[in-house]
Amino acid sequence: MAPITLLMMCLLIGFLAGFMSGMFGIGGGSVRTPLLYVAGLPLLGAFGINLLVIPFSSLIGAISHRKNINWKLAPYVVMGGAFGSVIGAFLAGLVPTLILAILFVIVSIMTVTGIYLDRMAPKLARKIHPNSKNIVGGTFILNLLTGMRGGSGGSLFPPFLRTMRLDMRQAIATSLFATIFTAIAAVIIYWYRGDIIWLPAIVVVIGSMMGARTGSLVSLKTKHVWLEIGLSIFVVTLALMVMLKALSL
Repeated sequence: MAPITLLMMCLLIGFLAGFMSGMFGIGGGSVRTPLLYVAGLPLLGAFGINLLVIPFSSLIGAISHRKNINWKLAPYVVMGGAFGSVIGAFLAGLVPTLILAILFVIVSIMTVTGIYLDRMAPKLARKIHPNSKNIVGGTFILNLLTGMRGGSGGSLFPPFLRTMRLDMRQAIATSLFATIFTAIAAVIIYWYRGDIIWLPAIVVVIGSMMGARTGSLVSLKTKHVWLEIGLSIFVVTLALMVMLKALSL
């Protein structure tokens, strides 16, 4: 592939992933990483670029959603998520893909169910307490799992925070804020190992920031129910794609 073609693809990939990040409060890596890999970048290079981009795109999204950030819970999301990201970055590539895919599908289904738990099982939902212990433990597990796949946990943070009784806009905003720091914790590991390819990375950053701003503006004008439905479809589709890819290896 010609260098200019690769860079144009990186720009488009960055914009698409950034849009999804701003729209749903996800890190964007679930879109960005596989597309960068398909575009011809090595897998660890795609992981490293994805993590480098997330703080920039999440910052743009967090600024747009700043009024909805839950500042009381955000520090605990950052704490648990950053710790999980670092350990996951060290373990990247060591856990068998199929086992990782099965765990990811199970956790994805659980987190999506959490979005609707207050309507499906209101008594059970009332027993869930959004305290520091639950937030730190939950985000640690999510980021440990996604960190082993070169991500920051952002794709599962919003549904998890919704389970912790945050409304959808708060869940999206708090996730965007937290992934700024959880991704930085992991990207240091990839930078130290030399896994970041800088020119494509810069182009992806530019595209992602543009997409994050656009997605955030659309998200703020979208009704809660459609954000919940869109995020649910996205997470379930992602889980199925991860499983199918693992089974094909």
